[in-house]
Amino acid sequence: MSAHRVTLLVRESCHSCVAAEADVRRVCEELDVPWSAVDVDTDPELRGEYGDRVPVILIDDVEHGYWRVEEARFRAALTR
Repeated sequence: MSAHRVTLLVRESCHSCVAAEADVRRVCEELDVPWSAVDVDTDPELRGEYGDRVPVILIDDVEHGYWRVEEARFRAALTR
């Protein structure tokens, strides 16, 4: 199991979020990294901070990227 943890910030009815979730799920499963998806619209603080950039990828609660998964960069960050 990895020492990292991934959180994907999404919102309902977001086509980019669906694509990002598929990529995050696949990579995290391959690397045995725990991950979860959180809907930013369920938390006013998350919505205010990240709502205009979803999907947003957090690794260990630090923003890694947004709008799409850059797979090579994402993998590199998870294997450090």
